[in-house]
Amino acid sequence: MTGIERIAAAFDAAAQQQRAALMPYLMGGFPDLGTSQRIGEAYIDSGADLIELGVPFSDPLADGPVIHAAGTEALRNGATVDGVLDVGEQLAKRVPVLVMCYANPIYRRGLDAFADALATRAIAGLIVPDLPFEEAPAVLEALDARGLALVPLVAPTTPDERLATIGARARGFLYTVSLTGTTGERAALDASLNDVIARAQAHTEVPVAVGFGIATPEQAAQAAAAGARGVIVGSRLVREATEADDPVAAVGAAVAGLRAALR
Repeated sequence: MTGIERIAAAFDAAAQQQRAALMPYLMGGFPDLGTSQRIGEAYIDSGADLIELGVPFSDPLADGPVIHAAGTEALRNGATVDGVLDVGEQLAKRVPVLVMCYANPIYRRGLDAFADALATRAIAGLIVPDLPFEEAPAVLEALDARGLALVPLVAPTTPDERLATIGARARGFLYTVSLTGTTGERAALDASLNDVIARAQAHTEVPVAVGFGIATPEQAAQAAAAGARGVIVGSRLVREATEADDPVAAVGAAVAGLRAALR
């Protein structure tokens, strides 16, 4: 299957079980490459349907303090783009992996070379949080040629006309940000979440997955009940890995709790 087809199959399999797909975020190389791979394996063992694999970057505009700090430590400990993609290759043997990478490392390597690096590792797609829609066509073309998904992001503030344009070109799923601001845990989800998801669904044919601010099993269940076909959890899991004596066991337990809430 192509990467796009693998993503679709993961969402369809979750839907057949009458639940939303669970997509935990993994900071590649945190606290080191080997441990990050073991954390990813724990995600899968505990019920993850897909994995969002972050490439650490020195200026992560969309990341809150927890993920930013993890990326900084990963870089300090020697994480490289290729090292993180190699982690993705191992995890992609079991579930679809989508790489979350800022634009600078992609353009530095070159679009075709970066897309080839994903394809040869069987990574399913790419999320570029600082890629404006107007600059996306070349990236989309490079990924389409290899059957890989370019997953765009939309926010509560995205106007309907722009939402329709982005939604029409979305591949894999539409990453719907639940709030305005950076990543990070929130005490409660915004009251407008139902409307945000409904607007996104009305403007695309691919599944809508919700991220940013979702931290607890209750919030994951709330997002699914609001209509999200996928739930993305990041900062909570990175924090677990940061604080726990045994990060692999800690994140495994956290993912198991999230997955149980989606049943």
